[in-house]
Amino acid sequence: MTGNGTGPTPRRTVLAAAVGAAAGIAAATTPARAVPRAASARRTPGRVDNRGWSSCTDWQGGTAEGTRTVARPRPGLAIARPAGALDHTDPHTGTTARWEYATWTSPEHTPAVPAGEAIVSWNAHTPAGTWLQAELRATYTDGTTTPWYVMGRWASDDGPASIRRTSVDGQGDGRSTVWTDTLSIDDTAAGPRLASYRVRLTLFRRPGSGLTPTVWRLNVMGSDVPDRFEVPASVPGPAAGRELTVPRYSQNIHVGQYPEYDNGGEAWCSPTSSQMIIEYWGRRPTAEDLAWVNPEYADPQVCHAARFTYDHQYRGCGNWPFNAAYAATYRDLRAVVTRLESLADAERLIAAGIPLITSQSFLASELDGAGYGTAGHLMTVIGFTASGDVIANDPASDSNEAVRRVYDRRQFENVWLRTKRYNASGKVVSGTGGVCYLYFPAKLTAPQKRALASVGIA
Repeated sequence: MTGNGTGPTPRRTVLAAAVGAAAGIAAATTPARAVPRAASARRTPGRVDNRGWSSCTDWQGGTAEGTRTVARPRPGLAIARPAGALDHTDPHTGTTARWEYATWTSPEHTPAVPAGEAIVSWNAHTPAGTWLQAELRATYTDGTTTPWYVMGRWASDDGPASIRRTSVDGQGDGRSTVWTDTLSIDDTAAGPRLASYRVRLTLFRRPGSGLTPTVWRLNVMGSDVPDRFEVPASVPGPAAGRELTVPRYSQNIHVGQYPEYDNGGEAWCSPTSSQMIIEYWGRRPTAEDLAWVNPEYADPQVCHAARFTYDHQYRGCGNWPFNAAYAATYRDLRAVVTRLESLADAERLIAAGIPLITSQSFLASELDGAGYGTAGHLMTVIGFTASGDVIANDPASDSNEAVRRVYDRRQFENVWLRTKRYNASGKVVSGTGGVCYLYFPAKLTAPQKRALASVGIA
């Protein structure tokens, strides 16, 4: 989706748009998102704030109604006893079922800078017959509050015992709106911003089953990136000449496959990028996981990633938190959705061996060598040339061999970090303002910890 149909397109406007390579434009787009950041890893100055919960102390610091803290094998949140039960009708299947639930609500967090946008992401395990809902409620800078906004209803599987993972449309209070996975202030020029917020997790299971979802990590990113068509240029830094060995997968070789998942491979830039980074860290689906895929299809793990990132409301595979949540279903992987402020941030990550997935939109004339334009596209940044240009694994390629690209540093930085741009019709639409996915293992080296802390991830 590209917005509400009137006025400028909201900033979060492109999740997993299909790249129409032949036509030179993207076939679909998505809304803009945002992010707060951790008090323990602040940068000064900064327009991005990440607040994460992942330790026993974090979980014990919230308000629990039926939840308990799990200490091993890693700290998490689970159902201890149901706080209640309700009937829920899945809008995508029409099935009404009874669910037990328990809730956990975070303490109020005040970001370093009042936010214009916020995005919630999570890492969790949901056995079949369980699911979770993430909600956010913010206090505006004028002291009034938003409703509790649903930021996602998620299950790792899509079997008959579970719900269909979904974002929730139609949420707003006249001053802020949820665009798929991003809470955005409607008018950042004149309206209030988000001064603080709380996040609430509700864990669901079938009555009497004894099963429970377990949430290992919860992150809220809040940001106040200024509206801009151009961003300041950075200079090559510590990653100049460094390239990580990341698997290369093309989304385009899957065109026409499993069209029930966002019209097939032409729109699978986000899950294809996710799969590349998952495998960089040595994780991948098992043969049993892939048994459902047509054996004639190459790279069945890409089909698998598309299926299990699919958002049934958005009707696409580009929901940012759903991609992060999918990555974190693999052993000891962690994942967050955040926003970076320059390519210097990306270079610190690459220098520490951490690739990243970036979201951007551009005309074909704005990124030399791409060969297409897009209203929203994900690709992986895997390194930098000696002169500082960006080395990317771009899934919008005709073959796996063609995935590796080198893009001009200045052009790439601008199309990724800007928040405003002109589309092919000359209309002002939004850019993502530096959104990226970061996936990393639970056990990190000291340089990797420092690199993540430098971008606000503790």
